[in-house]
Amino acid sequence: MARRRQHRRTHGMTAVVGVVCCVGLGSAGCARSDAVTQGPPAGDPVRVLRSAADALVDAGSSQTRTSLEMATGGTRVTIRGEGVYDYRRRLGRLKVLLPQDPAGAADRRPITELLAPGALYMKNRGAGVPADKWVRVDTATLSDGNLVTGGATDPFAAAEVLRGTRSATFVGRTEVAGARVRHYRGIADLEAASREASEVNRGPLGAAAKGFATARVPFDVYLDDEGRIRKIRHRFSFVNGERQEPVAVASTTLLYDFGAPADVRLPEDEDIYAGRIAQE
Repeated sequence: MARRRQHRRTHGMTAVVGVVCCVGLGSAGCARSDAVTQGPPAGDPVRVLRSAADALVDAGSSQTRTSLEMATGGTRVTIRGEGVYDYRRRLGRLKVLLPQDPAGAADRRPITELLAPGALYMKNRGAGVPADKWVRVDTATLSDGNLVTGGATDPFAAAEVLRGTRSATFVGRTEVAGARVRHYRGIADLEAASREASEVNRGPLGAAAKGFATARVPFDVYLDDEGRIRKIRHRFSFVNGERQEPVAVASTTLLYDFGAPADVRLPEDEDIYAGRIAQE
């Protein structure tokens, strides 16, 4: 009996010590877990970013907001857009708002843009175009690969630029629109991106590599815990063909509400304007 009582006392003391140790270790464990959360993620940043576009395809679709800032000769303008994108069908729809006329004219109507493989469709674009007609642009003919021309960067093309990542570093963890994200900064090469991109973006990215002032594209990108891009900012540069002035472009694409419906229908042939478009 005495031995049993001693055993129970010893066992009880062991249990108490065990609980205290668990609490202590639990606190330490929480600290270590938090340290892991705040520390750099596993995996080489270059390899992680080169596959970021694949995570968008897995997500299927999302809503998007875009901003295109252009600066030249002391003048800066910003073009904003908002819409949806289907990463599997490579189709998107945006409403793009042009900046106010420098002369102070009334605000312009938003341009509706449809993004499709090899083509950009625009409504309310260009003087003299009937209100019910679309303008179609073959993106293979654009020297910037439609990364700038439409006033917004195609979200999937923006992601595929990362396939040409040459160098990248993990900056830290933060939040974008309420989502916990990992911030990376690096340099991508458009020529390399065009070789590794999906078939629909190889031509446009290859054209951009030749059309921009440099094929090197600095970027900042924010990935969520599923590897999906939540925000990406590219910095492009090109030379204005008419005035031969350098133009700096900062393109920002925000992606959210993954899985959102993205029913994008392209216009019929009879709905496409075949006349000339006045320059603005």
